[in-house]
Amino acid sequence: MVDARETVVLVDEHDREVGLAPKLDAHVSGALHRAFSVFVLNARGEVLLQRRADGKYHCGGLWTNTCCGHPRPGEPVAAAARRRLREEMGFDCVLASAGAFVYRADVGGGLREHEYDHVFIGRHDLAPAPDAEEASDWRWQSPDSALAEAEAHPERFTPWFALALRKLIERRGGDLAA
Repeated sequence: MVDARETVVLVDEHDREVGLAPKLDAHVSGALHRAFSVFVLNARGEVLLQRRADGKYHCGGLWTNTCCGHPRPGEPVAAAARRRLREEMGFDCVLASAGAFVYRADVGGGLREHEYDHVFIGRHDLAPAPDAEEASDWRWQSPDSALAEAEAHPERFTPWFALALRKLIERRGGDLAA
């Protein structure tokens, strides 16, 4: 369930802030807003995926990247990404910026994502301790295998997952371990 007090930062196509909106309102209207996607890799170069908890207000039960979310008004995006990593997956690690992209996706129930998505990459080798209200399962998987699976079976994954992972792989020249 969405906390009615949650607010997202509305932005233009250059990530300049243009206002604020309640999170649910932004997802109903499809307003462009600031977001982030985190990909954590282990020493074997595998990416940590999470299965979103069934009770999430959209995309429940779907596989996705390590964590994602929205910065709060006035919160730096990198700080928000680390906050949500701790909240969702129960650990912290250093995150590095890996670019950004804009996407639109219908996520069901009359909701739409339209995000200026900042992508971060981190390293961690221990098992996560996810919050059951955020993630119902997790697994390590090679990035190429995860992307192939997401493209072959998009109904199993969030709409942004393959887009973000493909962008990350392209920007890193195919080598996420670099």
